[in-house]
Amino acid sequence: MHSYYQDFLIRDWQPSDRPTAVLVIQQVLAEYGLDWQPEEADQDVVEVEKYYQQSGGQFWVVSQNSFLGAEIVGTAAYYPTSRGEAAVEIRKMYLLPQVRGLGLGSYLLEQLETAIAQAGWQQIWIESASVLKEATYLYESHGYQPTTGVETARCDRIYRKFLERS
Repeated sequence: MHSYYQDFLIRDWQPSDRPTAVLVIQQVLAEYGLDWQPEEADQDVVEVEKYYQQSGGQFWVVSQNSFLGAEIVGTAAYYPTSRGEAAVEIRKMYLLPQVRGLGLGSYLLEQLETAIAQAGWQQIWIESASVLKEATYLYESHGYQPTTGVETARCDRIYRKFLERS
C-alpha cells in the first residue's frame, strides 16, 4: 500500500514503525480514557507480523511531513476473522487529534474497504467503543450496521458491512 491524501502518506507498516505506532495508539486510547492492553486487545500491535502479515491482513501507518521529518500520525489495519463468511475485521484505526477533521478518516476507511474488496473478502466487521464518538459516526455514515457479538472487553459496539460483489 502506498497512497497519498493531501500531505499524508499511507503506507505499509515496517518493523521500525512499531514503537511510534504503539505511541500513537496509546495516546488516542488515553485521550478517551481507554487502557492500553499489550497482552490483550492490543497484542496485535506488538506482534504485527503474526496478526496481520502472516494471516493475510494488512497494517498501515499514516505519516505526515513535518520539520522533524515524516511523523506517524495514524494507523489502520485489517485481518481475517472467523465471525462471518469471507470476513475481515478492521482494527487499529486511530488518528492523532491534530489530523482529525480533514477527511483523512473517511479516506482511510475507503482505502481499507477497497483493499479488502480487491483481496476478495465479502464482509467487514469493526468493534468500537461508544466513547469514540467520531469513529462510530464515521462507521455508521459509511454504511456499517450495528450488530451483536462484541469480543473485546473495552468495546461495547460492533458493526458489520457486506461488500458488493463485482
